[in-house]
Amino acid sequence: MIKSYWNKGAKQKRITIFVALLLLILLFFFRDDYQPVLLFLRKYIFVILLSVLILVLGLRKFRKTASTGARLGILGLLIIFFGVLYFFGWNQGLYDYMKTYNVFNSLNKVEINELPLTQNERIQPLRNIYSMANESVGETKDVSLPHLVRIGTENKWTMAIQPSEKYVMQRISDNTEEVFAVSSTTPFPRFSNENRIDVTFSIGESLKFSRNTYNAVVQRFNPWMLFNYEPSDTFYMKNDDGNWVEVVSLIKWKGFFFPYPTFGGVMIIDSGEHDFNDYIERITIGKGTFVHPDEIKNYPFLTKQNTLAEEVSQLQAESLKFLGGFSDPLPWNMETAVKIPVMPKDQNQQPYVTDFDFSGSNSDAYSGLYHWFGLEPVGDERTSLSYSVFIPADGTDKMYYYDHASKKQGYAGVSAMPLKVKESRKEYDWNASTPVEFRPYIKDIAGRKRMFFLGTISSISSTDAQQFDGSATPDLVLIDSEYRDVIWIDVKHPSTWDEEVYKQLNEAWRASEGIGYYYNETPKDEDILEQQMDSIMRIPKVNDNSEQIEALQRKLDSLKAIEN
Repeated sequence: MIKSYWNKGAKQKRITIFVALLLLILLFFFRDDYQPVLLFLRKYIFVILLSVLILVLGLRKFRKTASTGARLGILGLLIIFFGVLYFFGWNQGLYDYMKTYNVFNSLNKVEINELPLTQNERIQPLRNIYSMANESVGETKDVSLPHLVRIGTENKWTMAIQPSEKYVMQRISDNTEEVFAVSSTTPFPRFSNENRIDVTFSIGESLKFSRNTYNAVVQRFNPWMLFNYEPSDTFYMKNDDGNWVEVVSLIKWKGFFFPYPTFGGVMIIDSGEHDFNDYIERITIGKGTFVHPDEIKNYPFLTKQNTLAEEVSQLQAESLKFLGGFSDPLPWNMETAVKIPVMPKDQNQQPYVTDFDFSGSNSDAYSGLYHWFGLEPVGDERTSLSYSVFIPADGTDKMYYYDHASKKQGYAGVSAMPLKVKESRKEYDWNASTPVEFRPYIKDIAGRKRMFFLGTISSISSTDAQQFDGSATPDLVLIDSEYRDVIWIDVKHPSTWDEEVYKQLNEAWRASEGIGYYYNETPKDEDILEQQMDSIMRIPKVNDNSEQIEALQRKLDSLKAIEN
C-alpha cells in the first residue's frame, strides 16, 4: 500500500517522507512514554511468542478446513488453550512461580552458621519519619519516601522536599530545592536547621515532563537498555566529593524463558540548576551517569550503601522457598516452603534496612547496610522464624542466609510479635496505637549471641490507616525471639538496653542455660544457698560403709594404745 501511494507522484513522496521523519522524531523524543510497552514485551516475550505461534497455526488450520464441525473444533481447542494458559499462568501464579525459580537458580547463595551483630540501631520506623517530615513542610510541598542511606560514617533518613503533586504549575516550573537528612539513631529526629539542607535538583520525582526523574533516566537509556532496564527507587546521598546527588536504582531483566529482575546498577544525577544546554541534553539523550554493577566498587560512596531496589530483594528472598526443591512449594508438599510475612495496617513491609556487623563471623560479608528478611512458613497460623536473609543493600552479587529451622531453634517470627507486645501491656489503647516494624536486634549478652526484635509503638489515625504519628520519645520494645518475653526499654538511653534485657531475663537464662553473673551483678544470699544446695544435689551417691570404717578405726585406736 505504501509503495503504490509512493508511486502516485512527487507530492505523495514528500508526504511519505514527512510522515516517516515525523514518526522517527516522535519515537526518539517520546521513548520514555512508550518504554513501558517495550518492557511488557520483554517480560512476557516467551508467552507472547508462544501464544502468537499457536494462534497463527490454529487460524491457518481453520482457514484450510472446509468442514464446519472441524472448524468449530479448532476454535474450541484455541479457546481451551488460552483459557488454560490464563488459569494456570496468571490466576494460579504459575508464571510468577517459574520466574521466582529462575531467580533462585541465578542467586549466589551463601549459608552462614553464625548470626552477625546489629549496630547503629535505628529508633524510628519509616512511616513515623515520613509522617513527621510531612508535618514540617508547607501546603505546596511534598516529601518523597524516606530511605535509609549511609552519609559518611552515619546512617540517615534522606528524602527530598519537592513540589506537591496537587499543584501542576509548581511541578512544571519549580525545582526540588531542599533535602531532609535526619539521623536514624536518635530518638529526637529534627526536621529543621542543619537537617534541612539547601540543595537544588532540577530533576525530581514529582516534576513534570523531561524534568521528571523517571523520564530523564529512561531518555538516557540506549536502545538495548530500553528493552531491558527500568528505573526503580530513588535515593538522596552525598558523593565522594561531598556533593548531594540523586541515585536511581535500576532493575535489569534477564532471561528469555520467564524473565526475572536483577540489580542493574544505578544512574547518578548531579544537583544544580540546569541551563539551556542542559535542557537540550535532557530532552534529547536524558540526564544521569550510568554505573554498571561491576563498576560500583570504583565509587566508594556507593559501596556498603543502600541502592538496591526492594522489588529485587523481595523476589530474591522469596525464592528461598525452593531450597527444598522445585516441587516443594507446590500445595501438596510445602515441607520447607517459606514466605515473607505481610504486616497489617499498611505498615512498612519487609525488607527492613539494617546495619549489620559481620566482623566477628566466619564470612566474607562486609559490615554495613543490608536488606533483612525474616521468612516464615507459608501457613497463616505458622509464625516461627525459618530463615534470616541478609541481602547486601549495595547490590553485591551475594545473598547470605541463616537457617533457623534446620537448627531447631524454635524462634518466633516477625508476625508473632504484635500480639506479644499487646499482651504485655493490656492497659494500652491498642485501637489508637500499634506496634510496628519489628527489625532484628542481635547482641552478645550473657555469654552468647541472642536475637531480639526491636519494635516501636506508633499512634495511628482512625480515619487514615497510612497516617502514623511518631513521637520524639516513642515507646520501644525488645522481644526475645527464643523466650518470647517483652522488654520495654528506655529510648533515651540506648547504652542501657542490653543491661535492661539482662535484668529482666537473667534468672530465666540462669535456670535454663546455667549462665553466670554479668554487669557487676553479685549473687544474693538466696542465690548462694541455692547454688550450695545444687552442689550438694550434684554429689554422686556412693555405698554407705560407715560401720566398717568405724570398726577399723576402733582397731587402729587399740593398737596405738598397746604401743603406748
